[in-house]
Amino acid sequence: MRVIVSAGGTGGHIYPALAIINKIKSEEPDSEFLYIGTHNRMENDIVPKAGIPFESIEIYGFSKKIFRNFKTAGCLLKSYKKCKKLIKEFNPDVVIGVGGYVTAPVIYAAKKLGFKTAIHEQNSLPGKSNRFLSKYSDLVFVSFKSSMSYFKGKTLYTGNPCSEDALDKKPVKKSVYGINDKRKLVLFVMGSLGASRVNEYLVNIKDLFNGKDYDLLFVTGKSSYESISKNEFPSNVHVVPYVDGLTGLMKNSDLIVSRAGASTMSEIIALELPSILIPSPYVANNHQYKNALDLVNVGASEMIEEKDLKGDILVRKIDEILYDDKKISSMKKNLKSMMVSNSASLIYNSLRELVDRK
Repeated sequence: MRVIVSAGGTGGHIYPALAIINKIKSEEPDSEFLYIGTHNRMENDIVPKAGIPFESIEIYGFSKKIFRNFKTAGCLLKSYKKCKKLIKEFNPDVVIGVGGYVTAPVIYAAKKLGFKTAIHEQNSLPGKSNRFLSKYSDLVFVSFKSSMSYFKGKTLYTGNPCSEDALDKKPVKKSVYGINDKRKLVLFVMGSLGASRVNEYLVNIKDLFNGKDYDLLFVTGKSSYESISKNEFPSNVHVVPYVDGLTGLMKNSDLIVSRAGASTMSEIIALELPSILIPSPYVANNHQYKNALDLVNVGASEMIEEKDLKGDILVRKIDEILYDDKKISSMKKNLKSMMVSNSASLIYNSLRELVDRK
């Protein structure tokens, strides 16, 4: 199979795209790929390091400041022309968009040229690009059932392909981080860059964890580690800048406190890991809040909004979950009901059928 993949901006788009590529490779080792991404975002580094041919386009999201949009419109037109050229030269069997504004000129150009197209939406609330592109896509894959009502045409509930990747990851022992493997572990992580306000809150309440019969691994993010690590923490609070193989450690954690990004959600569901979600209020359309609600509404998670992080609310919430076996069992059961264990396989099989279709 010859495949063009486009996704960009954040790991929440890039890693599902890579999971789809890896699944196609495992099923059809002779497949060839071209990844089209932005020139100045994460995919510009991540994708070439993964050994995948990469082409960049200069494109930006539309701004509330009108004068900036003149440049954006010009870049969009230029990107569309470049995408048409790249697509003609590569001659793909299918073109897949996995989120981010970079996908707009790619999928639109592919459809106008008569190629088969598909998109994947990771969030509960679809982004503007995917809502627009659904009209130019032969298949629409969604991670949450609640997303299906936003799309017309052939929409398939597949879950997030990162979930299948999560199940395949090797467990990482707690002892790697100096934690007794027999003690319960709360994993506190706000994404690779951390979140300054939430990190600051945890520093302020650190002494409330003193004497608890569980350990907390505080993943600060690389940019915050130096300043945070200067504080004195209780012996059961372990501070690290970054966790290599986070998904593997999640397999040996009892509770995670995290943001509510799409990839994190897929891993929490796949691993049936009880969670307290603190959705970022700084993302487009407040989509992390909507992601978190999908779990909260079925009793699969608890949520604290960032604006409500005051006093001992987080410690109380952690204790309420860890010391209630019935609650943990119920959360795991509800997570299991949301699980799509073969997401990447469902996507691959649907793409294969689309390509084979005359």
